[in-house]
Amino acid sequence: MSQPLYRRILLKLSGEALIGDASYGIDPALLGRLADDVAESVKQGLQIALVIGGGNLFRGAALAAEGMDRVTADHMGMLATVMNALAMQDALERRSVPTRVMSALEIDQVCEGYIRRRALRHLDKGRVTLFAAGTGNPFFTTDSAASLRAVEIGADLLIKATKVDGVFSDDPMTHPDARFYKRLTYDQALAERLQVMDTTAIVLCRDNRIPLRIMNIYEAGALARVAAGEDIGSLVVTGHEQ
Repeated sequence: MSQPLYRRILLKLSGEALIGDASYGIDPALLGRLADDVAESVKQGLQIALVIGGGNLFRGAALAAEGMDRVTADHMGMLATVMNALAMQDALERRSVPTRVMSALEIDQVCEGYIRRRALRHLDKGRVTLFAAGTGNPFFTTDSAASLRAVEIGADLLIKATKVDGVFSDDPMTHPDARFYKRLTYDQALAERLQVMDTTAIVLCRDNRIPLRIMNIYEAGALARVAAGEDIGSLVVTGHEQ
């Protein structure tokens, strides 16, 4: 394996990515495979932080649309991300990878509270650091949380792992003729309303010049290959880097 091109990466996983072939919850086999990929990258000297969504367990926006108080629904969604982070922590520690979960909500009996300086120390010591509970605020997505944490920890790259191979002009599952974007700018993503991340997340990355790579989470070993510089999926950059 080549030496990592990047020093520090933040990996954003959707909660749905943990479902695998099931319809709900966490697929243990898939969780283990993802943990293997992270463990291999850590072994290569990469510092890795993760943000995992909670959509496999609870979708606050969906219940809010049905009449539940939005703030309450979003807080429930944040708790779902904590559950996913704890599951990933367990999988990584069973592979002898030191791991810490840091929550934007105070849950001291379960995990650490998020403190930026402490997070940086964990990363410098080679511990995989999972940022849970989003930003700790309702009305913000885990995409926004991932972008915010990437900025705060000085990540060299933000990776959003999805079920498709990158950025497309439309859903490739239902539109086989959708255009694939190998490389694009944040302004282009905003102007063309491409489903890359939500607007807040895109603007945060753009204004702080953090490159974003969209890739398929189901491709085993892809994380380490990206870290080594392989051009996998789609890369979103600022106009200055085109």
